[in-house]
Amino acid sequence: MKILVIGGAGYIGSHAVKELVNSHDIVVYDNLDTGHKEFVDKKAVFVQGDLSDNEKLNNVFNEYNIDAVMHFANYASVAESVKYPDRYFNNNVVNGLNLLNAMIKNDVKKIIFSSSCAIYGIPNEIPISESSKLNPINPYGETKLMFERILRYFDTAYGLKSISLRYFNVAGASPDLIIGEKHENETHLIPLIFDTILGKKDHVKIYGDDYDTYDGTCIRDYIHVLDIAKAHSMALEYLNNNMQTKSYNIGIGQGYSVKEVIELCKNITGREIKTIIDKRREGDPPVLVANPERFKKDAGWKEEFNIKDMIKHAWEWHKKIN
Repeated sequence: MKILVIGGAGYIGSHAVKELVNSHDIVVYDNLDTGHKEFVDKKAVFVQGDLSDNEKLNNVFNEYNIDAVMHFANYASVAESVKYPDRYFNNNVVNGLNLLNAMIKNDVKKIIFSSSCAIYGIPNEIPISESSKLNPINPYGETKLMFERILRYFDTAYGLKSISLRYFNVAGASPDLIIGEKHENETHLIPLIFDTILGKKDHVKIYGDDYDTYDGTCIRDYIHVLDIAKAHSMALEYLNNNMQTKSYNIGIGQGYSVKEVIELCKNITGREIKTIIDKRREGDPPVLVANPERFKKDAGWKEEFNIKDMIKHAWEWHKKIN
């Protein structure tokens, strides 16, 4: 198959491309706003472009005879989305519609979408199943839910089939250290811990220690970026075989608090980590833990890595780039 990977130079997208090039022809379309061209596997074709550029987008579909799309090109910071909701709705929804319209125009009817556990908001059950109430509490989660709903309407109207993968907290790096997590303005906990260890930051901020959790800090389900990449490959295979629009949770079903993650990083790196307690961030649910059993059953997927693997691989990567 010839797959167009939107945002394939970013953290998760580049790992998916690394997985996909072994069995598919890959075209990466990325504006390099937050992505890195050097992360794109050499076996893939790279086109620099933005989803707001309808002409260029259509030309890519025409030139490369695309069979399916994987869409990673979303802004993904909860805090930033609260501060700049317009930026998030423009990119994650309006630009996403440009992509879907180009797909319909070029008769491409299969897409794997990077969704998020943020669509659940403060969940009504733990672990969270796909049937849990959808109630996002920040603009980022709202944009993900809006796009999932748009995909279902496009299925009804145009026969466009999709699988939305609702990620929990993605971490880790490729063990060969070719690619990993590299953001100009980092917001993810594990890289921020390593920035502190490596002297780039003075301390790690813990946003709230008064949540209704066992140690007062937020609890999250962490999943290795390579397991996410594998999930995309298997989701596409499942979509090819079944042609049904569905949504799935992608996590490991185990939660770790902020304090636990910091302690694990201390133990694995052998370094001390200075922390300070800050106020809660707007839009942060206390607990997000997945029930991933539906995707495991339907697609045969299973995670290969645990949180210690994620931290070890990420630590080796951050030492390399710093």
